[in-house]
Amino acid sequence: MPPHTAPSPRLFALAWPLFIELLLGLAVGMIGTLLAARVSDAAGAAFALANHVLATLFILFRIIGAGVSVVVTQSLGGGRRDQADALARAALGASSWIGLLGGAAALLGAGPLLRLLNAPAEVLPLAQPFLMAPALLLDAWNACMASVMRAHLRSRDTLAVLVAMQLCQLALAIPLMQWLGLPGFALALVLSRGLGLGLHLGLWRLRLGLRPQWGDWWRLPRRELATVLHIGLPGAAENIAYRLAYMVSIAVAGTLGASALAAHSYASQLMYFVLLPGLATGFAAEIVVGHLIGAGRLHEAHRLVRRALARGLLISVVVATLAALASPWLLRQFSTDAGIVSAGVTLMWLTVLLEPGRTFNLVVINALRAAGDARYPVMVGAGSMLLVLAGGSWLLGHVLGWGLVGLWIAYAADEWLRGLLMWRRWATQGWVPHARGVHRRLHRRHPL
Repeated sequence: MPPHTAPSPRLFALAWPLFIELLLGLAVGMIGTLLAARVSDAAGAAFALANHVLATLFILFRIIGAGVSVVVTQSLGGGRRDQADALARAALGASSWIGLLGGAAALLGAGPLLRLLNAPAEVLPLAQPFLMAPALLLDAWNACMASVMRAHLRSRDTLAVLVAMQLCQLALAIPLMQWLGLPGFALALVLSRGLGLGLHLGLWRLRLGLRPQWGDWWRLPRRELATVLHIGLPGAAENIAYRLAYMVSIAVAGTLGASALAAHSYASQLMYFVLLPGLATGFAAEIVVGHLIGAGRLHEAHRLVRRALARGLLISVVVATLAALASPWLLRQFSTDAGIVSAGVTLMWLTVLLEPGRTFNLVVINALRAAGDARYPVMVGAGSMLLVLAGGSWLLGHVLGWGLVGLWIAYAADEWLRGLLMWRRWATQGWVPHARGVHRRLHRRHPL
């Protein structure tokens, strides 16, 4: 069937495996937090801080992961499987080098990075051993290979890999944490990521007919990577700007003491579950929009984003409200300290205000990126992240003394400002020239 008449992928069919993937990942992280918190609130805060550092380093992988996801979907939508395979191999080689860079940063910079976050004295020695470099290289490979699988609409296969990986991690983490403490969780993570890599390699061969050669793991082909980086670099820059601004807020929380940092980390764990439906919808929309843009079906892409956003906004409000209602019981699973629980409940009610604004970002930014309009989100969003997220956290949380409530107000203001600006870009069709440029590139004689 010609590309322009092929049926478009169904959003829900892609979104539900992505949702379960994300849910399982967060569930394992929450179980780790609970295990650490049962040791002490300082251990729970250390676990959260170490995860913030790992999440910041993981942004390096977005340079390739975000780019390859978009350009492979565009190539497949345009009927160019040859391009898609070449791009997948190029992304694998780039992931090796980025994973090594991230691993070196974790190995050499764990202490300075944690001190940059104002880790309290009782937290720092607990968090530092948790950062293990090999996990970052394995995560880079797994993230790349999973992105390619999803671009080929194999989201159920990536879900199966993640289930196996997370079950392995849990089965190992529980006994290893009793023996080694927080480093036991990190060791379980490394071993489970090795399992994931083996399963992804098998699926690449079985489902996609892709058999990486030795050179594919290290080669950096210029033309293919230029296409990936055109999307990936702005996407990573946006994530870097967000993480840096968010780290400012974490540093502010660190000045409030271990109890406030623990309340922040526990409420954040719950908030991550609240945002999952919107995040899964955003990732699924990116894949579908990429296919539609590659096929030149711009009107369908526009209608799909409007539907996805309406659905995401409704779900985000309902889920955030339910989480706020359940938060007193949920937070008591983390801590028996009444002050920590009370502070966390307040933050969860503020999350009801925050999440609809975040949904605009999760859905519309991914759609803009899939349409080839990758620079606008980072150019516009960086200013809001710097002034509203970072500056607002410092002003409201530290200078005015509003504490954690001030941080959450800054989070909400940033999400709403960026989200409305992104929706304006989509609604006024500022992305259309970029989408037409993508279609022309795919059908030139030498598109790469």
